[in-house]
Amino acid sequence: MKNLLDIRNLRVRFGATDVVDDVSFSIEPGEKFALVGESGSGKTVTSLSILRLNPDAQYHGSILFEGQDLLQKPEAAMRAVRGKDVAMIFQEPMTALNPLFTIGNQIAEVLMLHEGISAKAAAQRAVELLAKTGIPEPARRALAFPHQLSGGQRQRAMIAMALACRPKLLIADEPTTALDVTIQVQIIELLNHLQREENMAVLLITHDLNLVRHFADRVAVMERGRLVETAPTAALFAHPREEYTRKLLASRPQRVVETIDEGTRPLLTGERVRCTFPIKQGWFKSTPFVAVDDVDVQLRPRETLGIVGESGSGKSTLGMALLRLSSATVDGRISFKGQAVSEMSRNALRPLRAKMQVVFQDPFASLSPRRTIEQIVGEGLALHQPQLGRDALRDAVANGLREVGLKPEMMSRYPHEFSGGQRQRIAIARALVLKPELILLDEPTSSLDVSVQKQVLGLLAELQRKHGIAYIFISHDLAVIRAMAHRVMVMKDGKVVESGSAEQVLSHPTQAYTRRLLEASTYSIGAA
Repeated sequence: MKNLLDIRNLRVRFGATDVVDDVSFSIEPGEKFALVGESGSGKTVTSLSILRLNPDAQYHGSILFEGQDLLQKPEAAMRAVRGKDVAMIFQEPMTALNPLFTIGNQIAEVLMLHEGISAKAAAQRAVELLAKTGIPEPARRALAFPHQLSGGQRQRAMIAMALACRPKLLIADEPTTALDVTIQVQIIELLNHLQREENMAVLLITHDLNLVRHFADRVAVMERGRLVETAPTAALFAHPREEYTRKLLASRPQRVVETIDEGTRPLLTGERVRCTFPIKQGWFKSTPFVAVDDVDVQLRPRETLGIVGESGSGKSTLGMALLRLSSATVDGRISFKGQAVSEMSRNALRPLRAKMQVVFQDPFASLSPRRTIEQIVGEGLALHQPQLGRDALRDAVANGLREVGLKPEMMSRYPHEFSGGQRQRIAIARALVLKPELILLDEPTSSLDVSVQKQVLGLLAELQRKHGIAYIFISHDLAVIRAMAHRVMVMKDGKVVESGSAEQVLSHPTQAYTRRLLEASTYSIGAA
């Protein structure tokens, strides 16, 4: 069979640096092909090169699509290819979708541009495409703006837009990374269904080899810009040839928790915690939306409490409410070290802030791009310990960086100069430098590739052993929770549907919702 896509000796250079070096692979019509590797391996640059979407890049080699070299085509001819013959689904739909236009208008625009049909016909076809991707009430969703849809719905809208012109090749760049496990399964099954129905080829870009097991016909593994190994999926998983591939396959989270004293007095308690947000109904009227509904929480020193659930379940809202960081109206009683923090004023609460810290999901968004690492990590110290001199402050920052495996010489750099895993270590150092007793970890590993994720989890476990820190660990990744948590709470629609020890909840769930999450997680991570 003649190849649909044939990449030969591709080299992509930015300035004097080769980001992709001598990469060759092919994709047949209707084939599902996966390109995998860690962050920085060059897989996304390779996929963007097919459509020549890397700004300021120098290309060498050839990219043959149906026998024609895309690297030799003029820009006008490439515009005809993009979206019609080759379409792309990006990792973060919120940045790929235009916030000023409705979902329906953005899909219709593709149809009018490439198919030349009328606006009315394009609008009708947009609704049909949304229905095809399984979005409920597609006619109403077509009139919605991107911010009015959930993460899974936005990803489905991106898929509808990509499929609008029935492309021969669909490039899916990390299409499930930021989604919870049940939505991940839905998106992969949707891509499987649409691929079979349209007989299109799919190039899946991901760092999750275990997700690939359920999707791809063949896999190519990349490391540092070079192709390490290419093989049929079953053969690669059964008999990986290269050491790097074996390392990726072995990078599943391992359980790293130590036993705790069950009789220890709780560090944090929450009683009948309820969080509500006002939803506007017209100009002068609003109704309350209950995001967290009468939840009881207890956390002991040195303990990790895992809070799991789908997007919108209320787990992050609960975590922020427990630390008095939520914008919601919070009712109920919250105590930290025996003090009723729910009744404290902001000024009275400030001294306790050093003991309760947060590490967020996206370190690039939570670290100021205009401040050096020394300023970022030392900011909390300067606020809570103003008596420290400059040298003492600098020494404390250096020690904090060493504890998370970074070199003190990096203090003068800025966040954009670090990888995703390094940025997350910086965020942990910022929290750790204040010597907290409690850290809220809100999806701290969801944007990291599997090997870096394993490193960060190991670091958190070591810091817990060394300093006796308690963690509230919020995640939709049950493999991570299984590795880290002593106890687990499962949330759905703002309520706790099941709670108990990690072994009890994750191995012997009593609720159908928990079993559904576990089934989706098993599909996502593959067989052990």
